[in-house]
Amino acid sequence: MAKHENIQEYLNGKKLYGDDFTPAELKEWFEDELEAYANMGAKDRANYQYPYHVLNYQYGYRFLPDQKFPNILGFGSAYGDELKPILEKIDRITITEPSDVLRNQEINGHPITYVKPNFDGSLPFTDNYFDLITCFGVLHHIANINTVLGEFYRCLKPSGFILIREPIVSMGDWRKTRPGLTRRERGIPLPIFRQMIATIGFRVINEKKCMFSLTSRLRYFTNSEVYNSKGCLAIDQVLCQLFAWNNQYHASNVLAKLRPTSVFYILTKPANNPF
Repeated sequence: MAKHENIQEYLNGKKLYGDDFTPAELKEWFEDELEAYANMGAKDRANYQYPYHVLNYQYGYRFLPDQKFPNILGFGSAYGDELKPILEKIDRITITEPSDVLRNQEINGHPITYVKPNFDGSLPFTDNYFDLITCFGVLHHIANINTVLGEFYRCLKPSGFILIREPIVSMGDWRKTRPGLTRRERGIPLPIFRQMIATIGFRVINEKKCMFSLTSRLRYFTNSEVYNSKGCLAIDQVLCQLFAWNNQYHASNVLAKLRPTSVFYILTKPANNPF
């Protein structure tokens, strides 16, 4: 692990692993993650179903103002399915997607423009361009998250909105193979996440913990994905409220794993503080 050998600081959530990588290390990470999610099954479009519509609506979309969003960026949005609930509010869709296979020509008649992200986290867009940015479960696959958040701020119009959902737990020891996870992904410690958001200059409209560690077990009692089920989500919300006090990043025992595993943010760029 070269200069990152003191793993305990990262597992304790005191530092974010990957945030101080060199350009060479960033490129290696980027290439490792390039098609990793696709190769875990997502590229099988015929059998792929987006599993988070109800979750995204409950924590994000329903709070957006009733207005048009002329330019929207789906960051790492693959086929663009996550945007279906708000298509009637969108004029132009841009998706940044590193994969060459997780792509659609259109979503329900809305054409998509795909742009490949740069390995260093920079985005090839002009300042103050997007009215809305969505980023659901993508940042934790990226090394230099702080850089990407800064690019979101730069590209977002003043008074524009960003919806972000990300894991805030370690997701296990990323030095080892973890079934069902890509090689590089790891969660973002909540205190570090909050500090980055504040330092960059975003205003937090809402912060909610979600996705309790045991909610996935409810799949045995429902015919749909648990986060596409209103009933399962209601149970999840109660459990997350009851265990909201547990902010442990890397769990060392079973009891420590009883916690919300993700956070959902609604952010805006203040109108009086443009980039």
